[in-house]
Amino acid sequence: MAQRIVIENAAIATVDATDTEYTSGHVVVADNLIESVGAGKAPEGLADVVRRIDATGHLVTPGLVNTHHHYYQWITRGLATDHNLFDWLVALYPTWARIDERMTYAAAQGSLGMMARGGVTTAMDHHYVFPKGSGDLSGSIIRAAREMGVRFTLARGSMDRSEKDGGLPPDFAVETLEGALAATEETVKKHHDASFGAMTQIAVAPCSPFSVSTELLRQGAELARRLGVRLHTHGSETVEEEKFCHELFGMGPTDYFESTGWLGEDVWMAHCVHMNDSDIEAFARTKTGVAHCPSSNARLAAGIARVPDMLAAGVPVGLGVDGTASNESGELHTELRNALLINRLGAHREAALNARQALRLGTFGGAQVLGRASEIGSLEAGKLADLVLWKLDTLAHASIADPVTALVFGAAAPVTLSLVNGEPIVENGRLLHVDEDAIARSTREEARRLAEIAAGE
Repeated sequence: MAQRIVIENAAIATVDATDTEYTSGHVVVADNLIESVGAGKAPEGLADVVRRIDATGHLVTPGLVNTHHHYYQWITRGLATDHNLFDWLVALYPTWARIDERMTYAAAQGSLGMMARGGVTTAMDHHYVFPKGSGDLSGSIIRAAREMGVRFTLARGSMDRSEKDGGLPPDFAVETLEGALAATEETVKKHHDASFGAMTQIAVAPCSPFSVSTELLRQGAELARRLGVRLHTHGSETVEEEKFCHELFGMGPTDYFESTGWLGEDVWMAHCVHMNDSDIEAFARTKTGVAHCPSSNARLAAGIARVPDMLAAGVPVGLGVDGTASNESGELHTELRNALLINRLGAHREAALNARQALRLGTFGGAQVLGRASEIGSLEAGKLADLVLWKLDTLAHASIADPVTALVFGAAAPVTLSLVNGEPIVENGRLLHVDEDAIARSTREEARRLAEIAAGE
């Protein structure tokens, strides 16, 4: 018999196709699935109820979905704080190229822990720095996610265009074309789970147009489609990138991506700040997804992505923390607010995004972008039981009548309970499966060790 968790007396934002909401409703979880969602109390006579939660004063939403990140950067936060993207990369690549397995494991724990505490139930990591002899970096990141209990996509990145080829990474920080493709295929075959409810999936993710060869993009796309996995990269992040693409390839980033097989419903791109109307039309036509990273875009002065225009055109859009060397907070729930506020500074002003659109970006939009919209991203019977109870009856939110407005416009809301697959991973703001204080110590130690190694080179 299924074991059930019953949540009652909660405000509920389902983020389903019609944005169904309940001012006081229930959610019933049976094992790892949502069994029912509705108004009022849960059905009478439910068997095998192992936990019954009175969620008065709470809003229940789908778990947040993070669509872009670089976990290793947790141990290089607070550096190069006044740089644009290209200068920031040049400043930090030499340090990043010294990472090892112990560092990536600690950094992944820090990155995942910060997100999970703030309501993230599905996370991803775009890891593209693989120094020679550094150990099993991909395995260490996957292990950290498994231990935390978070649903996870590793975008196995790669770089093969270094300084000597006109790229930005130092020569010793890149892989060969053949080595990158072989290691990526091995990672997919070892770790990717294509089944419903999978906890670990892999995507093929060459880093960016200015750090990978055209051949790596082209063959990477072919590899992903042969293996049946998704594709991820950075796209149209800055005006410098656009200039780089025009100078090197004779076309803008979107045309370049299309020429290498990198537009399609199995692709999502990070940032997409500098997109013209035809770029947005191409993304909409091909259903290419976008990971919108508002805080990172602001930190690196990249610009304001045209999210309202993308959504109006039918482009799938999710939210991303991005690496914490360009978004030191490491939180996704605060990106709901930042996405709304920053987009209102753009052409659409107060009509750019509303609270419910922002919540959709962080939940169902992210699920779409990761190719998992049939499993997660909304509270509907038959979907996976990934959900969050946000506490909205304290000083920070109690005087805001509408709970979704409170969550998005208000201060970062405390998480009373976060479930992944119906299993608690956070309770009363604390991680349940790992020791937060130990992670704080290990990330500090590894940050110092990396700084010492980089300084000694």
